[in-house]
Amino acid sequence: MTSAMLTDLLQSLGLLGLFLIIGMVLRAVCKPLQKAFIPASVIGGFLLLILGPQVLNVLPVSADWFSYYNMLPGILIVPVVTAVPLGLRLQTKDGSGSGEFMKNVLPLIGIGMGVSMLQFAAGYFTNVLFKGSYPDMYPQFGIELGIGFVGGHGTAGTLGNMLSEMNLDYASVSQGVATTTATFGLVGGIILGIIMINWAARKQHTAVLSKPADIPTPMKVGFEKDISKQGSAGRETTMGSSIDTLAFHASIIFFGCWLAYMAVKFAKGANIPVLKSMSVWAYGMIIMFIIWGLMCKFKVDYLVDAKIKSRITGAFTEFAVIGAVASLPIKAVASYIVPILFMVVLGFIVTVAGLLLMSKRFLKGYWFEQMIGTFGMATGVFITGVLLLRICDPENDTPALASYSLSYTITSVIYFALLNMFIVLPMSSGALVTALVGLGIAVAAFLFTMISSRVSFGKDFKGN
Repeated sequence: MTSAMLTDLLQSLGLLGLFLIIGMVLRAVCKPLQKAFIPASVIGGFLLLILGPQVLNVLPVSADWFSYYNMLPGILIVPVVTAVPLGLRLQTKDGSGSGEFMKNVLPLIGIGMGVSMLQFAAGYFTNVLFKGSYPDMYPQFGIELGIGFVGGHGTAGTLGNMLSEMNLDYASVSQGVATTTATFGLVGGIILGIIMINWAARKQHTAVLSKPADIPTPMKVGFEKDISKQGSAGRETTMGSSIDTLAFHASIIFFGCWLAYMAVKFAKGANIPVLKSMSVWAYGMIIMFIIWGLMCKFKVDYLVDAKIKSRITGAFTEFAVIGAVASLPIKAVASYIVPILFMVVLGFIVTVAGLLLMSKRFLKGYWFEQMIGTFGMATGVFITGVLLLRICDPENDTPALASYSLSYTITSVIYFALLNMFIVLPMSSGALVTALVGLGIAVAAFLFTMISSRVSFGKDFKGN
């Protein structure tokens, strides 16, 4: 790579930055965008897509920039996923001083995993159903439901990265379909979530909400004007006289990524079965577990702050999302619009049904609040669940946020651990077998929910 290429890349990132800011401004002034809680990265990405070479072609920039944008999610998702174990702590304190909320964590993990596996099953079932009408349908069509719903826009880059590593020519199309399902999931999840909150309030299923509260203005517009109310980005674990805190955390993440690439190179060079087929981000997660474990063992874990790590990976995700949306292959995605719409509708049905039935039956206390948080995660991203939970528990009076946060952390690790299987399996065994495997894992996860609920609450617990 030459200096000119790096300069070109920097300039292209400048354009992404501009449209991120434009997306933030549009969100702040446009009421419909506020009500749908569409992130600035998605707004700016779609605007850049429309103005770019695929649609209006009015931007005085090189078309090569959009090729960079297409590759960007697959690159940035590596540090995002690699960083997941860093700062992972399973000790969460209940504000009331009671550990009772912890009893809901294991059942909630099973419910979250069960729903995500149902999404993969529904996606691949769509593949089986429409394969006859779409002879050019690629083997992994359908995985985008679980990628887009539970994974969100950022995880679409994981799919594109893995398919590109396998030298599959439909990698960008599949990434585009995943970005599309993620958009449907995000917007539809917010709308359905608010509908369910209204229903639960009328049926008195909510513990503290008698009628849906107004959503705070800062959450709608996307920023807080009052400096005294603005949150903290995290602890300064290192002194600037030695190394900047952000740089220190980023160094650990990038070091983990480098080791992951070295591990991939070694496994392929040694032609080790299974290991040579694993993606770089999967190695990254494993390596980061080791790094974090060593830091904890040698009692230097105080140097890592999970909030700082989240700010770094959050920034990567913003650029990954806007890059994925801006480079969306419109024509290719449009050719699959009917199975995409069917898949999305089916995805919402299995997600809502699975969550409502299992949560009401196997969670004890504040079942709806915990369910709605998990629903937000299962159709959008973590913050979507926090948003919906904030609506029905505005003052954080219940322990739902704590149990939801902890279960989400563990579920995300398991989710990424299983993701590689759902990409490789349809190529060797077909979409039907993959759908049945997803369904089987979902059943196993729900059985885990039942067993853990009984252990936690006793055999006499009959649900809410």
